[in-house]
Amino acid sequence: MMRWLVQLVIVGAVWVLVGCSTTPLLSNVSLSATTLRPTGAGESVTLNYTIGQPAQVSVHLVDDQGTEYRIRNRVVRNASSDAYQLRIDGTAPTGDPVLLQRALPSGNYTVVISATSAAGETAEERVALAIQSTDSPPPMIENLLSFPTTISPNADGRDDVTEITYQLPVTATVDISIATPDGRILPFVTGEVTEPKLHRQVWNGKTTDGQILANGVYTYTIRAADEYGNIVEKHDRIEIISSGQPQATITYSYMAPQSIMLGDVITITMRVKNTGTVPIRTYGPASGFQYTTNEVFSSIADGKYTAKAGGFWRIGVDWDANSGGAAKRYPYRWAITPRPPEEWKVPFVEDEFLPGEECEIIGVIKVDQQENKMGFYVGLIQDGVGFFQDKTGRTIIRVGF
Repeated sequence: MMRWLVQLVIVGAVWVLVGCSTTPLLSNVSLSATTLRPTGAGESVTLNYTIGQPAQVSVHLVDDQGTEYRIRNRVVRNASSDAYQLRIDGTAPTGDPVLLQRALPSGNYTVVISATSAAGETAEERVALAIQSTDSPPPMIENLLSFPTTISPNADGRDDVTEITYQLPVTATVDISIATPDGRILPFVTGEVTEPKLHRQVWNGKTTDGQILANGVYTYTIRAADEYGNIVEKHDRIEIISSGQPQATITYSYMAPQSIMLGDVITITMRVKNTGTVPIRTYGPASGFQYTTNEVFSSIADGKYTAKAGGFWRIGVDWDANSGGAAKRYPYRWAITPRPPEEWKVPFVEDEFLPGEECEIIGVIKVDQQENKMGFYVGLIQDGVGFFQDKTGRTIIRVGF
């Protein structure tokens, strides 16, 4: 009987000790200050709390009208004797697809923190917080438009870029990203501080390091954040078609005769292949056209073949002593096309040189230049962009007079 009583006393004592050692689920809840005055300088107050058992923690603010603003929702926290801290900056996520986060209006709030253990035990604490803000309007993204909505980044001068335009009513920091069809997110504009005015961005269908993107539908996202923590976001779509890099190669050139008298003509036989993945736009004069050394491409045919903006390509001939400079380099130019002019896309003016095509171009030049020796060469020209395969096939033509 005595042994039974001793055992009962020991068990009771252990139960009392265990019961007394149970740690509260949620304790030591406090705010570092009872008033928050956001001015755009990053002000905040800190919510401190201790978790005694593994739990899911939620925090929300409630205003005087009972509206709830959730700050954290069911965040897992492990038991710890050290206090957890949560920075409250006077903003809250909204769940709205455009206004993602908003600065809370001035007023009296109750900070409500709740914890739920794995066993289903719950605990809740409340502390008062006054917010005295400037109540500024969020930086809404207005009049968002991209034009055109379909682009073909292939340097043919037709819809190679799109313009993204929008307006902001307040100063904000803007980020623009582009989502690819396979889910990658590409940065386009990062951390740009913008004033309250109309804005314009030009996108060329490439990554920021110049890589041309593949065909497909892309979604661009504009996010604007003001200094008070308001964050707004809008999306739109741009489609890329006929994407590619134009490229052509001179595969052959020959000039004859290489000894002439002043006033004679030389014939230049040239072959070009479209080694790229997209059509190349080209324009006249056609193969076989004859120049004199006193003419240039812009002076013939009443100026019809003056250099055009928009990525047109031609093959040209120049000589070493030509001092015309970059604007007058390759004064003798011809279209790159295997088709006769009557079959051109725009008769006698423009055509397209398709991927994989190879053509022969005949150039004729009447030499009226009084030089004993002229070093002629050929090259590829893309108007407004540059000279490709510059100074190829140099040939010395001797001139007697």
